[in-house]
Amino acid sequence: MQVRKSLRFLLVALLVCLIPVASHAAVFVSVGFAPPVLPVYVQPPCPEPGWMWTPGYWAYGPDGYYWVPGTWVPAPYVGALWTPGYWGWGGGLYVWHPGYWGPHVGYYGGVNYGFGYMGIGFVGGVWAGGAFRYNTAVMRVNTTVIHNTYVDRTVVERNTIVNDRHVAYSGGPGGINHPETAQERAYSNERHTGATSFQVQHRDAAMNNRASYFNNNHGHPSNAAVARPMAAQSRPMNQGFNRQQNAAPQNRGGQQQHYQPQEQHNQQHNQPQEHKAPEHNGGHGESHDRGH
Repeated sequence: MQVRKSLRFLLVALLVCLIPVASHAAVFVSVGFAPPVLPVYVQPPCPEPGWMWTPGYWAYGPDGYYWVPGTWVPAPYVGALWTPGYWGWGGGLYVWHPGYWGPHVGYYGGVNYGFGYMGIGFVGGVWAGGAFRYNTAVMRVNTTVIHNTYVDRTVVERNTIVNDRHVAYSGGPGGINHPETAQERAYSNERHTGATSFQVQHRDAAMNNRASYFNNNHGHPSNAAVARPMAAQSRPMNQGFNRQQNAAPQNRGGQQQHYQPQEQHNQQHNQPQEHKAPEHNGGHGESHDRGH
């Protein structure tokens, strides 16, 4: 009897281990155990106008969970907003829902990533007149370089889901409890495109870095956030988006949309001005440097 129980336990363990491998082949990722808590980090200042913040997250790779640092990336087109990916509970597994670009920010599980992604929508800025305006109540920018800024703390307080435990997944045991609203569902069903090549290279750079894995950093990655995508740090980056592409691209079966680089610059930036983030509700909130 004891031998049967041991064999049964071993079989279940093997199946759990094989789930992520099979899931990669099915173009989605599912794991039998929850992702680690979100680490606390300081957002680097935005390096260029028109660049968008993409929050850090735990991805799943060959050796378990690994941290993909938060980073600024060029917006792929005027009006593009990034809906971050999230882990959601379903069928006894934690399933990864990839992020995407679109005209609005859709549902991302209510996970409070901070820096504008407070659990509901996006409060880090708005597009106006073909340029992106940054809400410095939650975004850290160099105002000597970026002049399109404003401060709106009310919208932050209205859209924040408190997450004192820094939980990185939605639903399930101990997960964020924020069912999808009708508006979030509508935004999620809009035409959208996947991650840009910069984002994919950035993720792959993290996956290939042993220090990124939870097994090695124990939830405290040394590079929790970077100003520019990691795979591009050793070569010049193109500035922002091509302003000739003023309309959102059509959805083409999940294919990535690319944009033409503009003239490259090597402008040196001064140290950014500090902006005090709003205090409210004790959530991990708008700025990770507050020790959410």
